[in-house]
Amino acid sequence: MLADKKILFIGAGSMAEAMISGFVQSEKISPKQIIVTNRTNEKRLSELESKYGVIGLTQNQLSLTEIDIFIFAMKPKDVAKAIETIKHHIQANQLILSVLAGIPTSYFEQILQNDQQVVRVMPNTSSMIGESATAISPGLHTTDEKIQLAKSLLECIGRIFIIDEQKMDVFTGIAGSGPAYFYYFMEYMEKEALKAGLEVENARQIIAQTIVGAAKMVQEQEESPTLLRENVTSPNGTTAAGISALEVYQGGLAISKAVEYATKRSKEISVQIKDSILVSID
Repeated sequence: MLADKKILFIGAGSMAEAMISGFVQSEKISPKQIIVTNRTNEKRLSELESKYGVIGLTQNQLSLTEIDIFIFAMKPKDVAKAIETIKHHIQANQLILSVLAGIPTSYFEQILQNDQQVVRVMPNTSSMIGESATAISPGLHTTDEKIQLAKSLLECIGRIFIIDEQKMDVFTGIAGSGPAYFYYFMEYMEKEALKAGLEVENARQIIAQTIVGAAKMVQEQEESPTLLRENVTSPNGTTAAGISALEVYQGGLAISKAVEYATKRSKEISVQIKDSILVSID
């Protein structure tokens, strides 16, 4: 399904690079199937060409008729100009994947007015190593065939979760921001390990492997995180002592609030973006 597809990234920022890295490392997509463009930064295009073997082209060098999948991955504030430049060349049978926070699929549908097939996509930075948690939400006109094409492509960078578009904000609060929560948690575990005399590299890898192993237990077994935690917490044991500290210092509340605050901020950003950008369809 992917072997003959031409993929165009419109935008060359960090999220685009993470996805490109994951695609290339998967070996299911040739670097020469991937074209990257941006408005003015030719140096950045050259960097991506050298690093991943993809094709970097300025917009006046593009032939859009041969593109199968457009991936909009620029800053949301730049989407109106990007679409204006190419909207007369996009066909309804070409698939648009939007990685733009706060921009609904209806924006593309109304701007293009051609029953455009659009899928809103929310990957996270673990795309870079093929371990993203990626949400997808198909637009009104997107066929099952195009949804399957989107899934086949995005499975190259991790696991796919189809969700209602209205739930993208909570997905952002969990998976979009989630890697940073774990890094924060690991920072403090590492500090204690170093205080106890472990070498930094050893400590870091022990902590990382512990988290990877715990996550795999959740993925591969039917038990809930609560039951798994209870199973490894013996009365008066070391784990019970550690959990008691989390309870005393309200670690659980802090985690809940992190998700709540990130979700709330995602909603606020979405409203701001709609107010500033969606006016272009009026």
